[in-house]
Amino acid sequence: MRTFFPSDSCKESQLNAINPQSWLQVERGKLSKFSSSDNTSSSIESFIKVPEPTIVPFFKPIDYVEVLAQIHEELESCSPQERSNLYLLQFQIFKGLGETKLMRRSLRSAWQKAGTVHERLVFGAWLRYEKQGEELIADMLATCNKCAQEFGPIDFVSQLPIEVNGSSPDAVVMSGGKRLKNVRFRIGDEKIVCDRQKIASLSVPFHAMLDGYFTESLCEDIDLSENNISPLGMRTIGEFSMTGSLIEVPPDLLLEILVFANKFCCETLKDACDRKLASLVCTKDDAVELMEYAIEENSPVLAASCLQVFLHELPDCLNDNRVVEIFSHADRQQRSIMVGQASFSLYCLLSEVAMNIDPRSDKTVSFLEQLIKSAETDRQRLLAFHQLGCVKLLRKEYDKAESLFEAAVSLGHVYSIAGLARLGYIKGHKFWSYEKLSSVISSVNPLGWMYQERSLYCEGDKRWEDLEKATELDPTLTYPYMYRAASLMMKQNVQAALAEINRVLGFKLALECLELRFCLYLACEDYKAAICDVQAILTLSPDYRMFEGRVAASQLRTLVREHVDDWTTADCWMQLYDRWSSVDDVGSLSVIYQMLESGGAKGVLYFRQSLLLLRLNCPDAAMRSLELAHQHASSEHERLVYEGWILYDTGHCEEGLRKAEESIKIKRSFEAFFLKAYALADSCFDLSCSSTVISLLENALKCPSDNLRKGQALNNLGSVYADCGKLDLAADCYINALKIRHTRAHQGLARVHFLRNVKAAAYEEMTKLIGTAKNNASAYEKSVNG
Repeated sequence: MRTFFPSDSCKESQLNAINPQSWLQVERGKLSKFSSSDNTSSSIESFIKVPEPTIVPFFKPIDYVEVLAQIHEELESCSPQERSNLYLLQFQIFKGLGETKLMRRSLRSAWQKAGTVHERLVFGAWLRYEKQGEELIADMLATCNKCAQEFGPIDFVSQLPIEVNGSSPDAVVMSGGKRLKNVRFRIGDEKIVCDRQKIASLSVPFHAMLDGYFTESLCEDIDLSENNISPLGMRTIGEFSMTGSLIEVPPDLLLEILVFANKFCCETLKDACDRKLASLVCTKDDAVELMEYAIEENSPVLAASCLQVFLHELPDCLNDNRVVEIFSHADRQQRSIMVGQASFSLYCLLSEVAMNIDPRSDKTVSFLEQLIKSAETDRQRLLAFHQLGCVKLLRKEYDKAESLFEAAVSLGHVYSIAGLARLGYIKGHKFWSYEKLSSVISSVNPLGWMYQERSLYCEGDKRWEDLEKATELDPTLTYPYMYRAASLMMKQNVQAALAEINRVLGFKLALECLELRFCLYLACEDYKAAICDVQAILTLSPDYRMFEGRVAASQLRTLVREHVDDWTTADCWMQLYDRWSSVDDVGSLSVIYQMLESGGAKGVLYFRQSLLLLRLNCPDAAMRSLELAHQHASSEHERLVYEGWILYDTGHCEEGLRKAEESIKIKRSFEAFFLKAYALADSCFDLSCSSTVISLLENALKCPSDNLRKGQALNNLGSVYADCGKLDLAADCYINALKIRHTRAHQGLARVHFLRNVKAAAYEEMTKLIGTAKNNASAYEKSVNG
């Protein structure tokens, strides 16, 4: 979803697909000289391009704090039936902020606080979809005797209440005449004898027929041949009237009886068939076939069981046109049968999955249209209108997109004005788009995205000023940095261009920013730096494609590598040590990438990679590396350590602690003690456990390890000492960490000086840390000039 919409206007202005091999061989000769000719500018422009920012399909309020506070207040006073929808709204807000952990927490709260069994099904399926690929974690939890299946199947047969509609047969006026005990139903050539009163008790129509004023009430034989019931089906109905249960009835016969029961309003019989069929739904094919009957015959238990099968197989089930048809063409009554009052939640989930598969697809449109129909509040409607507007914009259905964005704006979603402005620009009304954004900026508390969007509709200094203001209001927006860096590069100001893109990469390792910096390095023939960035990209996203998806990053790496000398294993370790010590995290990732290719101890290297990725706030990539470390573990105690870190990082602290203890029993190792210290510190909030954490870190330092990890342990030990007020011991730890070139210890030592009220010394330590960063920048600059 984060790379949801590539800009159409940008795509249309691009040059034809490049040939990476000829490009590297030919263009680099032109770019190195930075001549003043027009050819140079066009050569740079041919591959240093910045796509326009996308209009994202998220709920983006003007004041996040106000809306979140309002939701919190509503959650405290609302009815239990309203809570799930409020948590879903909270999820949508966190999604717009890119807060993955908070998104999952909101989904889990929606699941836990679900007011109906249908909501529990939808949010359980959503959580399961979000946790795709985490089967390894479930297996690890199972070894700790903890339930691995948090969102298992729901037994709808027992959990959905029995709802018998219609009047009781007792309400029908009795004829008062003498009645025969039995009745014979003739079906074709066969006659089925049933108890008249028992059959009459099945429904009001049967009661009126057999015990009322109808002619049949006086007849011993009644012809039912024209009512699509077989002799065997009628016998089964007769048995049900006597026993009240259906035992060993085949599915085809159950369906026949279900249709008959619905036709004659036999509610108890219909409910029995509904539940019996629901218990037989096992596969997607079963669900597809039976959902049609469930909707046609108004059988909610069967429908819910079929829905559960579909949702359990997300996203694969949406590749089945039969399933898509069921969801796409359901009317209000059919949605109610299928998912009760959770219709909006269901189509939110389906739309999310469909957009992740293909945002341009017809099924995405159909699900979003259903989302609009299911919406019950203005907040739900504005989200649905905006999302469908984004999809219509992507499909170049501009008139429909415009009406949808206008509907979202009328309901209070100011961000949808960005969609209207983009449409105005596409239609040739650039000045109108500029004025539209200017009007928003002057009427509300302005946000970064407003200035970023307005910058697209002006030129020169005005554009630069708007982008500077966008960065001031929201430093996390990547487009302003990228635009400024590319513009500076066009002016042949290499150092300023690199400095600009480094501003954002210093705190946000965005793939598009790494890609741009890779291009900048290529432009000045700094192939060593370029290969670092492309290898960092491949670490974060192995399948990443560059240049608008036209070229695989792995292919570009192969081409650039021809211009870089290979490092020996010893060179790699030295480079890793230097880069890690000088806080050059991207460079460290690149070195580890090369070492992994050399066939060394992959478990250890993948583990190191995961530590770096966590430090760079890339949790998904870090988890992928941890799982690879587990897969390549060279021993049992090493495997247990990696399992412990995986469990710890996914919030299972106690289980991670247990894995560390199991590893220590096999072998006392640095990593096992380090893990145990981390897990204990996180799971125990009593200050008395600090002494245990200190002891564990001291034991870790006594075990063999390299200076990179020992530097981290000393730094952490110093932090614990400082928290306990043992400033002298903390200072000793930080000083020892600095001796083995753990640069980050400057920060800890500065804290100790500050706590001692020696602010000048604290300032000096932070100056040293900043100096290290400046030295790194200077090294880049020298490589460019060289």
